[in-house]
Amino acid sequence: MTQGNFTDDRPTTRAERYEHGRGVFGSVNETAGAVLAEALADVSPELEHQISAWAYGEIYARPHLEPRDRQLVTLGMLSALGGCEPQLEIHVRTALDVGLTPAEIVEAILQSAVYCGFPRALNSTAVAKQVFAERGLLPVA
Repeated sequence: MTQGNFTDDRPTTRAERYEHGRGVFGSVNETAGAVLAEALADVSPELEHQISAWAYGEIYARPHLEPRDRQLVTLGMLSALGGCEPQLEIHVRTALDVGLTPAEIVEAILQSAVYCGFPRALNSTAVAKQVFAERGLLPVA
């Protein structure tokens, strides 16, 4: 996905912003948006709306960083935060879908160990290993 121009022709209504965000979300991860919408439908559909419209429609859609670069940043931040393993799993999948290799993902997590510690890097590596195993990508060279 090539990032579009961030101009004044962006969606303006709440519904347009949501649909735009869902489109961006779907372009990097075909299933995560629907899974998220279903998971939040009966408890906080507004949270799903904000994730789609704002996080993807406004922030993720900005120019200057390609999706693979955004995923590298996201992997590092989720690793550093810790306790975000379900979200990290989604972003490891998305990182693979936007072109990162397993070796690049492992390297990003290894880099995070310097700044956030080995326990968090180990937890993140375990999540990545699970995704790699499901996709038949082990062992990582």
